[in-house]
Amino acid sequence: MLQAFKKKFIGDKAFYKKLMAIAVPIMIQNGITNFVSLLDNIMVGQCGTEAMSGVAIVNQLIFVYFLCTFGGSAGAGIFTAQYYGIRDDEGIRHTFRYKFWLMLVLSAITVTILLIWGKDLIQLYLRGNDEGGDPVLALSYGQEYLHIILLSIPAIMMSQVYSSTLRECGETVTPMKAGVIAVLINLTFNWLLIYGNLGFPKLGVRGAAIATVISRYVEITIVIVWSHLHAKKFTFIQGIWKSVKVPLRLAGKFFVKGAPLLVNETLWSLGIAALTQRYSLRGISVVAAQNISSTVSNIFNIVFIAMGDAVAIIIGQLLGAGKMKQAKDEDNKIIAFSVFSAFIVGSIMFATAGLFPQIYNTSDEAKTIATQLIMVTAVTMPHVAFLHTAYFTMRSGGRTIITFLFDSVFMWVVSVPAAVLLTKFTDLYVVWVYLIVNMLDWIKCIVGFILLKKNVWMNNIVKDT
Repeated sequence: MLQAFKKKFIGDKAFYKKLMAIAVPIMIQNGITNFVSLLDNIMVGQCGTEAMSGVAIVNQLIFVYFLCTFGGSAGAGIFTAQYYGIRDDEGIRHTFRYKFWLMLVLSAITVTILLIWGKDLIQLYLRGNDEGGDPVLALSYGQEYLHIILLSIPAIMMSQVYSSTLRECGETVTPMKAGVIAVLINLTFNWLLIYGNLGFPKLGVRGAAIATVISRYVEITIVIVWSHLHAKKFTFIQGIWKSVKVPLRLAGKFFVKGAPLLVNETLWSLGIAALTQRYSLRGISVVAAQNISSTVSNIFNIVFIAMGDAVAIIIGQLLGAGKMKQAKDEDNKIIAFSVFSAFIVGSIMFATAGLFPQIYNTSDEAKTIATQLIMVTAVTMPHVAFLHTAYFTMRSGGRTIITFLFDSVFMWVVSVPAAVLLTKFTDLYVVWVYLIVNMLDWIKCIVGFILLKKNVWMNNIVKDT
C-alpha cells in the first residue's frame, strides 16, 4: 500500500527537476516581489495608519483589474500552452494578438470606471466606525495614490500579454528577472520619493505611487526587448506585430473558452473586494490589519502559487501533445507536493505570525488583529493549496465552465453572503468571521477532489484548431 502511495504521489528526481525548473523562477520572482511589497508597505505605513489604509484600498481596486487581465489572458493561454506542446507558432501568434485586444478593452474600461467613480469606491471601505484613524484623511490619501497609479495601467496590460505568453511556452526565467529588477527599482524610488532622501522631493504617498509606475515600465521594457532579441529561440515572436488580426473562427474559440475565466476572475476578485469591504466595517484598524496580513501572507503563498503555474504549463503541454496518462500521473504528483509544501510553510508562518505586524507604525489594535489574521491564513493554507492546483488542473484541460462554478459562483453564493450575514447580524469578532468564511472552502475541496478523480479535465482542445 505504501509503495502504491509513493508511486502515485511521489515523483522521481527527473520529475522534480522539471517541476523546479519551471516553479523556482516563479517562486523567486513572486518571493522578491512580495518581499519588496512588504518593505513598500512598511515605508508607506511610516506615514501613518490613514496613509497605509488609503493605499491598501486603492491596491485592492487595482487587484480587481489585475485579476481581470489575468483571467482574460488565461483563456487564450490554455491554447498557447497546448499550441506550444505541438510547436504551432502561428497558433501562438493568434493567442498573443487576441490577448492584446482583450487587454486593451479591459484597460480602457478600468481607467474609465476608476476616473469617474474612484472616490465612491474608496469610500465603500471607510463606512465603518472611525476607531483607529480618520476616514476623511484616509480617503484623501487614497485619491492621491489612485490618480498617479492609473498611469501604470498600459504597462501592466502589455506585461500580461508578453509575460503570460512566455510562461505558457515554458520561459519563466525572463519574467522573473524583469520582475526582480522592477521591484528593486520600486524599492529604491520609494526610499527616495517617500522620504525625500538624496535631495529628492519628500512626496509621501504620491512618491510611493510614482515609484510603482516607474518600476512597471522598466519591467515591461525588459520583457519586450528580451523577447524580440531571442526570436530565434521563441520563433513565434518573428512577425508577431506584422498583423494584429485574429481569424474570426479562432477568436470565437478563444472567447468561448476564455469568457468563463474572464468572468470568473472578475467576479472572484470582486468577491474578495466585497469580503474585504465587509470586514472593514469593523473599523479602520481592521483595514490596516488586513493590509498587513495580506502582504505578509503573499510572501508565504509563493510555493503553492508557483505550483498552480506549473500545472498550467506542464499539464497543458502534455494534454496538447496527447499524453493523457502522463498528464494524470504528473498532475497527482504536483498537487501532492503543493499540499505537503503548504503544511511546512503554513507551520512556519503560524510560528512567526506575531513578528511582522510589530514592524509597522500603526495602532496596537491593528497589530493584534493582523497577527490573528496571519495565523488563520497559516492554518487554512494546505486546503487553499489543494484548491489552487485543482483549479489550474481543470483549467489546463479547458474546463472553464467548471472552474467558473468552482470558483466565483461559490464565492458569491456561499462566501460573500456568509460574510454579510455574520458582519450584519452578529457581533462576532472580525477574526472569527474571517475564519468561518475561509473554512467554508472545505465544501469546494470535496467537490474538487471528486472532479479530479473523475478525470473531467483530461482534454486536448487544440487538435481541431
